[in-house]
Amino acid sequence: MQLNYAIKFFTNINELTALPASINICTQYIVLLRKSQLFGSYQLILEDRGVWSNYSFLILILCIKFENMLINTRKVCLLLSRQYTTKAKRSLLMQDKSKILTYTPKVSDPKKRRVYAWGFQETGALGLQTNIKKSKERYTEMVHHPTRMQFSVNTDISDIAAGYGFSAFAVERSDGQTLFGSGLNTDSQLGFQVKGTFKDPKKLDVLIYPTPINLPRLEHETDADMKIRCMSAGRAHLVVVTQNGTIFSMGNNSYGQCGRAIIENEDYRGSALIHRIYEKEICGGNDDIVSVVCGQDHTMFLTRLGSVYTCGWGADGQTGKGNYETNGVIAQAKGDINGEHIVKLACASDCVLAINEKGDVFGWGNSEYGQLDDSENAETQVSTPRALALTKGIGKIQDIAAGGSFCMALNEEGLVYTWGYGILGFGPYVEQTSKPQQLLPPLFGRNDFSDQTTVVSIGCGVFHMGAINSDGDLFMWGKNRFGHLGLGHKKDQFFPFKTAVNGKVIKVAFGVDHTLALCRPFM
Repeated sequence: MQLNYAIKFFTNINELTALPASINICTQYIVLLRKSQLFGSYQLILEDRGVWSNYSFLILILCIKFENMLINTRKVCLLLSRQYTTKAKRSLLMQDKSKILTYTPKVSDPKKRRVYAWGFQETGALGLQTNIKKSKERYTEMVHHPTRMQFSVNTDISDIAAGYGFSAFAVERSDGQTLFGSGLNTDSQLGFQVKGTFKDPKKLDVLIYPTPINLPRLEHETDADMKIRCMSAGRAHLVVVTQNGTIFSMGNNSYGQCGRAIIENEDYRGSALIHRIYEKEICGGNDDIVSVVCGQDHTMFLTRLGSVYTCGWGADGQTGKGNYETNGVIAQAKGDINGEHIVKLACASDCVLAINEKGDVFGWGNSEYGQLDDSENAETQVSTPRALALTKGIGKIQDIAAGGSFCMALNEEGLVYTWGYGILGFGPYVEQTSKPQQLLPPLFGRNDFSDQTTVVSIGCGVFHMGAINSDGDLFMWGKNRFGHLGLGHKKDQFFPFKTAVNGKVIKVAFGVDHTLALCRPFM
């Protein structure tokens, strides 16, 4: 009733002129009430209303109500924003500090190697598919980007080789298997592969996933003896050398490329024959075979003392025996390399290059596009190895490569030179040059931020080339009909272009329509 009485007086608009002064008085009185801890006691205020004007005590009540509303609102806001005290919050964070998850990158084993494959997949050479129907579908016919082989995740691969539509992998396993293969097996270049029952075996002409190649063993030969020292693949044959010095050759032997006698009308499909040769029979007991290189249809062996032994197709003089005969007898190459310590051989087809420990280059075989001689009346087929005059003046050579119609050289300064016919890396308007021409270092990753980057290794297939720089990056160029450059398309590449391989490349195997890269992890 007293509050209603006050409201009646407050509605008198004529008394509003004294409102500011009344508010000041009420504010002061509220302060006094706070100090005396009588805040919220309306009874005292209403009993003393006679002292105040008719509306001043109403203003006081309204101010008290307003203050209470602000306090309650402030309490609600604090309740919503903080459910615990500052001290408790601080101790909670200290308590959970040890429980905070931190990201620790997984460091791969630096000895663990991985393999990436790309190019034409229909032959099964990439070893990426496990389903026959899916491997024949259109969208899996080619792989345009480097793809990691699942086989290399589960198996430690130490070496790779790429032939014409097939691949070989040297492995290190606890079960004693040392060699696997995938791809075309029409000439038993991947060994004797069958499926079905013993009474009704079915010959496998295509292997879409790496399959063991069982090398015949003698009783005294151990797993360590059968580990692969080196290997190489040709058009339809495979040659491997084991740690105990035994040479195994398999596949097509129409030209004696397997190092055995040629048998007329021999059927190679489904053949279980794997020929065994002892290195002592080739180079004697005081020398060892350290490398084997297969051309299209011939084979070459390089020994520790720098000698070269060859066999197979010799119509272009690629066997280097001083004649153009074809036979399966392994004999030493003649010519200017006699007495020289040869350290590397290179051949992807029927033109051969070799370098000695001094960095001099030698060559023999096919020279239809001036790969071996740029003179006017030069021979197009060279059967005797000769020192090349056209590589003089480009420095000491430390690496070489020979394709179907072109050659490559890498000097000790890390500079790359190409010559011959084809896509040489100088653009779409340069198809042939009879003298070695340098490809500029910026094409292989050298720039202002990495001015020490150089090329450390080169290689090529029949129609495409590649180079590895000191950062482990792979650059490729040339024909790209089957997507074997790994650039994401099938267009020819006229300049060296970096291929996106997810690892540091240490070796590349160039097939005719596919490519393999042996890599180490980045970290």
